[in-house]
Amino acid sequence: MPTAEPDLPALARAIKAWGRELGFAEVRIADIDLAHLEAGLQAWLDAGNHGEMDYMASHGMKRARPAELVPGTVRVISARMDYLPQATTPDWRARELARQRDPAAAVVSVYARGRDYHKVLRQRLQQLAERIRAAAGEFGYRVFTDSAPVMELPLAEKAGLGWRGKHTLLLSRNAGSMFFIGELLVDLPLPVDPPTGAHCGACSACIVACPTQAITAPGRLDARRCISYLTIELKGAIPEELRPLIGNRVYGCDDCQLACPWNKFAQASTVGDFDERNALGSASMVELFGWSEAEFDCKLEGSPIRRIGHERWLRNLAVGLGNATAGDPAIVAALQTRQDHPSALVREHVAWALARHAA
Repeated sequence: MPTAEPDLPALARAIKAWGRELGFAEVRIADIDLAHLEAGLQAWLDAGNHGEMDYMASHGMKRARPAELVPGTVRVISARMDYLPQATTPDWRARELARQRDPAAAVVSVYARGRDYHKVLRQRLQQLAERIRAAAGEFGYRVFTDSAPVMELPLAEKAGLGWRGKHTLLLSRNAGSMFFIGELLVDLPLPVDPPTGAHCGACSACIVACPTQAITAPGRLDARRCISYLTIELKGAIPEELRPLIGNRVYGCDDCQLACPWNKFAQASTVGDFDERNALGSASMVELFGWSEAEFDCKLEGSPIRRIGHERWLRNLAVGLGNATAGDPAIVAALQTRQDHPSALVREHVAWALARHAA
């Protein structure tokens, strides 16, 4: 704890201002009581909805108990950062939907086209912590952004950054859902902010839009069917029955967000880190499938995509190419270049894709 008692309300106001200076769109504060969510979390895990994401279960209920993860924690400083590229135009959703309809296009989730958000948010949250220390003295804290067993979305919801939409993502009336969140767990008893109410109403656009019907009920997601899980978290073969439903989405999926009416209010980022790199918003699947492992590692250095590795990158692209225009000579030729790939995983998905074109 700080050596001298700080003016906590004034400090809370300053934290929010410093956050905005560091590129966060909004910073709010909540207590850490998530006891009311423990039963639901356990039921979700017991149903196996987390798939192969064993880390979701490995810490038990510690995920809902921040003070067990970081002893002394009494508050969470929750921050959101918009991630649409700075050059985003008002028709961005229409353009993304048009790309999904182009059978040759490689659709990469918007958030993944720039720099790895983990690095960006962690660095800026650390800077925020240093400003707090300079003003209030030594204090206990830990920085998180999608990096530890913390129920980030419920904490952000509690802080008033938004509400959980029916697709389970956080929604803001001012910014839709196209933003990242991160947090500081702190031992400072700062004044807390009120939560906001839910504003989805009777809308079910996200549920209808999900290609694999992974949203099994409002606020209920079966990760095993989610395209983001299948193309990022799943390490082995993508289930054959789901492959045709993936279409040309080769890393992540934005369908539920593109369908959400609140995303007409999504904001472009104020930082350049999330601007598109390597033309990932306009590349073809054939082009990306042609990258060697060295090219993959070089071009995607600093990208969140790099963590899945070249093997799964080719797996995903093979599925997309298998769903492209049947018999397209350029696509068939591209697939044939990987027929004898050293990886059995790649070979299997390439064989599946070629069989689709032959049929």
